[in-house]
Amino acid sequence: MKVTDISQCLSEMFDAEVPTEDIDNAIKELVEQYKKDKYSFEINHSGNGFHFLTKPAYQASISILLKNQSKKRLSNSSMETLSIIAYKQPITKSSVENIRGVNCDYAIQKLLEKQLIEIKGKGDSIGRPIIYGTSDKFMEYFGINDLKELPTIKDFEKEENSIGAEENQTK
Repeated sequence: MKVTDISQCLSEMFDAEVPTEDIDNAIKELVEQYKKDKYSFEINHSGNGFHFLTKPAYQASISILLKNQSKKRLSNSSMETLSIIAYKQPITKSSVENIRGVNCDYAIQKLLEKQLIEIKGKGDSIGRPIIYGTSDKFMEYFGINDLKELPTIKDFEKEENSIGAEENQTK
């Protein structure tokens, strides 16, 4: 839930405005309360909202119980398509296809079904193509709050020169 959703709900319930700082303070108290060991879940902030999530120590047993149905892996083509949309958004399907070099109809349809991407509008070019971007569920799925948290190329590059690194030595 987002703080704005909580605020709207409380305002309607009490027929009065509830200051967001009161909501923020209440959330902080709940976060501290659920950090205690007696709870198997905690409040997590991601996707610009708050979620009750299972604590990592309980993840294995919950996964077995739910038989890993909560999150199915994305296919390589869906992941590639999603990556392009995430980094290049807002973007049209034809632009994604130009980058990937293959048709992306199926991958985009699956990503829309999983609500990881959404239609952001229509382009100004000929035919007014649909423009895609990531959704709040994308942020939640990957556990990020902002697109700036996406990894950059330098996060994947191997350092060429580093002090104290072992080198392959031949005799």
